[in-house]
Amino acid sequence: MTQVALHPMLNVAIKAARAAGAIINRASMDLDILKINSKSPNDFVTEVDHAAEEIIIDTLLQAYPDHGILAEESGRTRGAKHSEFVWIIDPLDGTTNFIHGFPVYCVSIALAHRGVVQQAVVYDPTRNDLFYATKGRGAYLNDKRLRVSKRTRMGDALIGTGFPFRRGDNFKRYMKMFEEVMTQCAGLRRPGAAALDLCYVAAGQYDAFFETGLNPWDVAAGSLIITEAGGLIGNFTGEADFMNQREVVAGSPKIYGQLVQILAPYTRVIKPEEGAEADAGDAGAAGDSAAAAAGEPKKRGPVRIKKSGGDDAPI
Repeated sequence: MTQVALHPMLNVAIKAARAAGAIINRASMDLDILKINSKSPNDFVTEVDHAAEEIIIDTLLQAYPDHGILAEESGRTRGAKHSEFVWIIDPLDGTTNFIHGFPVYCVSIALAHRGVVQQAVVYDPTRNDLFYATKGRGAYLNDKRLRVSKRTRMGDALIGTGFPFRRGDNFKRYMKMFEEVMTQCAGLRRPGAAALDLCYVAAGQYDAFFETGLNPWDVAAGSLIITEAGGLIGNFTGEADFMNQREVVAGSPKIYGQLVQILAPYTRVIKPEEGAEADAGDAGAAGDSAAAAAGEPKKRGPVRIKKSGGDDAPI
């Protein structure tokens, strides 16, 4: 562990992440007896998810009983309902990998204060790798300070992504994005755990990452780790409002800017003039034109790239 004194709240988050990691590691040795349920097609949850989430929440609330909780499996059922402090938890990111014995999954814990992520931990129990950050104090992997890569050309960039897998996801739209990015970069990778993917960007192992369909608990911790490592993160048009928009792009500054230019036509962000016409029951798909729904990108327009990262993203 680094000699730099860690913030007390970060220390508690690390304790919670390691406790959850111990549960996950023990369960990984007996996958054949694991009880698995399906939340939706290709979206799984196990008893390990629930056990890991429970020990995380217990650890956090024991230290900070007045804090709020937003967790993948239990939502906001525990913790204070109106606290300015909210812990955002994914107890096992990469559940599909886990139940197949594919060793790419992690625990993700972030603390937001008034909607701004202040503390972040992503723990990879299979490698005992601990990524962590406190706002304004840098990002670390174990005892090593993290920096994003220095590559500047898309043609040299290794980029991570995540494939759409839920019913109703727009596969044609994604394949257009995939083709456009793939033909302009050195390679694409899809390990299957978004929180770890974001940490790989922070560590310079990826030059950038993009994915659609993500939730706050998938990206909250990784977003701070990236910005503290000198990277940028936003939605497909480069805006800081990515946490609840279900689309994210992150990377080193030069590659991020080029990737935003590629992905901006595929954004699903609801613009103000379109919001009034959108069906409230299908907000995730609102704003897409008929051409985009058929897999065609929207007409390119000017792209604004803000360097505020995810700091102003609502929770």
